[in-house]
Amino acid sequence: MKKYPIRCPVTAYLRVIDGHWKPLLLWYLQTKPLRFKDILSLIPDISTRVLTEQLNELEEDKLISRRAYNETPPRVEYALTDYGRTLIPCLATLREWGLQFLKENKHALHPDSEWNQKIIELQ
Repeated sequence: MKKYPIRCPVTAYLRVIDGHWKPLLLWYLQTKPLRFKDILSLIPDISTRVLTEQLNELEEDKLISRRAYNETPPRVEYALTDYGRTLIPCLATLREWGLQFLKENKHALHPDSEWNQKIIELQ
């Protein structure tokens, strides 16, 4: 992805979390480190290529760390860095806004989303 010069702080934030899966990856990593296969099971719609790209970009931006263990079979874990944790309150705010949006615009939600039942329960 071509990265253009940043012209404002909001653009910086958007560039860092740009990508369909990055906010979700950061959200899942907030509770504990996860292995690649664990992430794939949490986000079944993501391809291995895209997951690899998104994880690499998050690592380049120092939001997550990658730890490879010297074991057989090889084990790699991804975890939020302290710096990455600073994004969680922002993502929580965006999550709440998105929830309000989806309550009013149910047609925008994917039919298989786990949020369908949660939105019904919140009404």
